[in-house]
This record gives sequence, C-alpha cells and structure tokens, in this order.
Amino acid sequence: MKKNQPSKFDWYHNQWGKPTHDDRLLFILLTVGTFQAGLSWKAAAGKMDVFLRNFHNMDIQKVAGMMPDDVEKIMQDPEMIRNPRKINATIQNAQAILAVQEEYGSFAEYMWDFVGGVPRLNVYEEAYEVPNVTPLSKNVAKDMKKHGFTFVGPVVTYMFMKASGMIQDEVLNRELK
Repeated sequence: MKKNQPSKFDWYHNQWGKPTHDDRLLFILLTVGTFQAGLSWKAAAGKMDVFLRNFHNMDIQKVAGMMPDDVEKIMQDPEMIRNPRKINATIQNAQAILAVQEEYGSFAEYMWDFVGGVPRLNVYEEAYEVPNVTPLSKNVAKDMKKHGFTFVGPVVTYMFMKASGMIQDEVLNRELK
C-alpha cells in the first residue's frame, strides 16, 4: 500500500469509540462484531466493502427482508466470510432492530438507555485490567437476545458498545515494559 493511501481499515479506526446514535452505523458495527466472533477484528473490519455489497449497503429494512436464496447468493461470494450462521444472524439482527425501532423509536435509543444516554467511562491502571466482558455487557446481551438479536454474547456486545462509544475504557499507564 502506498503512503497516504487509505487503508480498508480506516473507516473502523476512524469510528472506533466515537459515540454514535445513527441506527445504520450501529447496525454496521454490530455486524462487524458478529462476523468478528472467532476471528480477528481485521478479518471482519476489512470486509466492509463486501458487507455493503452483500447486505444492500447495510440498509436495515432491506436486510431484514432478505430470504434464504439471498443467503445462498452471499455464500457464493469468494470475498465474503462465508459462515451461514453469521449471515443469518445479520438478517435476524436487522429484523430485531426494526422491532426495537417500533418499540423504542430507534435502535440507538434502546442501546444508549443501557448507559443512561451518555458514554460510560471505565478507568484502568494497566491494559491487562481491561475486561472483555462486564456485568453490563452480560445484561445487555441478555436483553438483546430477548428482543430477538442473535450472535450477541457478552464479549461481542461489549466490543460493540465500545466501538459505538457507549463504553470508553481508558488505561492510565500505557508504558511498554
């Protein structure tokens, strides 16, 4: 890659941790988290163009209406992370977002309510202290599942909440030893 040429990961680095109330962007970040499960963040975040191409530019309404033959078509894309459970989870999560929008007004309203509408700051002395699961992420994951979401275990949920700026983990001592 040439110097000053944008990386396919720039969008993720530029968004990571910035509070967003945009339902489509939240859906994108949740989808990256879904596909990241069991893989590296780079494997999932680097597929943004593939996700946009296969999931109707991440239009929640259109993704929610996808059918089994759409899943088969996506499975044929050699650039796609071809895990049918994750592909179906993306469709199911779009459907769950529509239901949540109906009940709460927006997906963002529903999610941000878990942190009282403002980013929750957690401060740690050392990087090793930063958890990948918290009691909050366990509660949020459980509630999301009740609302029809899938592939939203406590780890995926915590990373999703961090990516969307709802949770901000700060490490005071960043010196390398």
